[in-house]
Amino acid sequence: MADIRNIVILTGAGISAESGIDTFRDAGGLWEQHKVEDVATPEAFERDPDLVLRFYDKRREAIQTKRPNTAHKALARLDEEWARKPGHELLIVTQNVDDLHERAGAGRVLHMHGTHLNAWCTACDVRTPWSGPLIERPPCPACGTSALRPDVVWFGEMPYEMERIYSALREADLFVSIGTSGAIYPAAGFVQEARSMRIRTLELNLEASMGSRWFHESRHGPATEVVPQWVEEILGG
Repeated sequence: MADIRNIVILTGAGISAESGIDTFRDAGGLWEQHKVEDVATPEAFERDPDLVLRFYDKRREAIQTKRPNTAHKALARLDEEWARKPGHELLIVTQNVDDLHERAGAGRVLHMHGTHLNAWCTACDVRTPWSGPLIERPPCPACGTSALRPDVVWFGEMPYEMERIYSALREADLFVSIGTSGAIYPAAGFVQEARSMRIRTLELNLEASMGSRWFHESRHGPATEVVPQWVEEILGG
């Protein structure tokens, strides 16, 4: 590991599942008993905004009761110690919309799918930290318009800061995917992008993902076990 200086880490639902946060959908294609197309698309919000807002209000409330687990804490430790190394860079790109990485202490986190704890005003385009409900249509703190929606990326919308992600990948020596299904693009394509640039790739996942064949190495097990083990290894034990 001595030649590794720049690391890009992608995290998905599997890292937060052990903190009690439901994964995106179950085997029946449902997300907390809702069809995904009814709660996670712009069309759903236009068709039935009350249903969508209630759904996200409940999730926003629920995540605030959860706590970071040892996998989140291990990555926060890696972030902190990597920052002390001159010329070393690290970026945690998460598909998760919870704030468990930040609460664990990680500082360099990019939420490519947004975050539950922001509200986005569709009138003035300002994003505001938000921990309460949106169902009552509260006014935007910036412009006063009642046009707030969850600041999460729905199907059919472009993930955030893609250019920054690809820029970090181009400079990386190691790409690590943690707790992802390998099914949701564009994140599922990051490993192929890394391989095309001859970047070392590692998968840490509960089981083989849909993209496992693209990784140089895959380690399987609960995130709370395999992530701390890997962090110990890369930091020299």
